[in-house]
Amino acid sequence: MNKAIQFLKEAYYELKKSTWLSRTEALGSTRAVILIVAIISIYVASVDFVLSIIFGSILGR
Repeated sequence: MNKAIQFLKEAYYELKKSTWLSRTEALGSTRAVILIVAIISIYVASVDFVLSIIFGSILGR
C-alpha cells in the first residue's frame, strides 16, 4: 500500500513540473490535426475510388 501512495505522490509531483498548453494553443493544435486528417482522408478515398475504377475495368466488373 505504501508503494502505491508513494507512486501517486511522485506522479502528482511530476505533473506539477509539466508545462501545459494554453486553451488557444490546444484549440489551434486540435484544428490542425483535424484539418490534416480530413485532407489525408480525402486523398486516400480519392486514390481508392480511382483504383477501384481501374481494377474494375481491368477485371471486367
